[in-house]
Amino acid sequence: MAVQMELHKIIINEVAEQQIIVLREVDGERQFPIVIGNNEALAINRRLNGLRSPRPLTHDLLAEVIEQMGGTVQSIEITSLEQHTFYAFIHIRRADDTISIDSRPSDAIALGIATTVPIYVAEKVLDEVCQ
Repeated sequence: MAVQMELHKIIINEVAEQQIIVLREVDGERQFPIVIGNNEALAINRRLNGLRSPRPLTHDLLAEVIEQMGGTVQSIEITSLEQHTFYAFIHIRRADDTISIDSRPSDAIALGIATTVPIYVAEKVLDEVCQ
């Protein structure tokens, strides 16, 4: 079973190569960090602050491609944690079909922030990271 989460905060350290986002349970207390790259952190931070890029960033491009092909992003789901690496899927609805696309959580969340879709995390992942 998956639990709905929200992006609680983003921690950007301008001298580090990796940044941190913190996901928090919508109807609960659990939260955990995910280490992400600079580009994804900046894309997420721009969206959160309502800043638009003069040219589409990768996540803007992906959102536009999905929309132009008749799809909508339904949800993002972090499904597993293996050897300190999180795995996620982007669930896209098109007509009467839903497809799931393998994605890094940071890319999925950057896309999700661009399209304001819910983020879910598998209970087994929460059990592992929120001990």
